[in-house]
Amino acid sequence: MKNLILAILVAGFTMLPGAAFAAEKGKKDDPAHVKKDIADHRAMAEAHLNAAKCLETGKPEKECQAQLAKDCKGLAIGKYCGMRHRD
Repeated sequence: MKNLILAILVAGFTMLPGAAFAAEKGKKDDPAHVKKDIADHRAMAEAHLNAAKCLETGKPEKECQAQLAKDCKGLAIGKYCGMRHRD
């Protein structure tokens, strides 16, 4: 009896990641999610464009990076708004 219960639990836990992946995939195909993703990318692009314009004015990079961080808050991961410069 213990072996049966253990087998059921193991089977259940091994299927959880697959179910989560399937739910996430369905979410990404949702038109509302795609529309939001497009809007987020446009907002990130605008923030980066503003950072470039800031640098063109001669302001210090640190100041422009600080503004970029503010503009990107909640949009992207990391302090460079989802992008990193190569070294």
